[in-house]
Amino acid sequence: MTNASPVDRHWSALTTALDQSRFAAPTVSRWGHQLAEVLRHGGRLLACGNGGSAAEAQHLTGELVGKFVHDRMPLAAIALHADTSATTAICNDYGEHEVFARQVRAHGRQGDVFVGLSTSGRSGNIIAAAKTASGCGMTTWALTGKAPNPLASLSDDAVAVPADHVATVQEMHLAIVHALCAVVDEALGVST
Repeated sequence: MTNASPVDRHWSALTTALDQSRFAAPTVSRWGHQLAEVLRHGGRLLACGNGGSAAEAQHLTGELVGKFVHDRMPLAAIALHADTSATTAICNDYGEHEVFARQVRAHGRQGDVFVGLSTSGRSGNIIAAAKTASGCGMTTWALTGKAPNPLASLSDDAVAVPADHVATVQEMHLAIVHALCAVVDEALGVST
């Protein structure tokens, strides 16, 4: 594909990643059913990422608090990076490695779910948050790029997208986010 256009190369990489990520379907389905139960019983989801992964984490929480396809009750989901005042204050006072972990300590409760998104699986502030979430008795899930990586290894469960490019990993994360939301809605009895 050396003479292919950048668009063709990009779409080819995405198609390959999608085909190679089909192994994750049972995991995403299991996560969706578990998350639906947590949310149904008053628990919450805490999610975070950096850069493009922050956008994907916020997309996830937005779909849950708002709606995915059909109207339903709002679900308790917090994108930890979205509170700019808390984020900048924590960075200033405690350092970047604490930016999400401190918020997990504030908002996370035993039985809640934490999702950390990191294309490399090596983001120190996401790893610190996952460790903190685990210490709080939360379920920890990771969406990462290729494994092995530290975030996937320390999480209760992970989907590691086998792609070479950050953009492809992030696009797959969005597809996983949408699939997860579809399963949550189905498990909650929302028409899909």
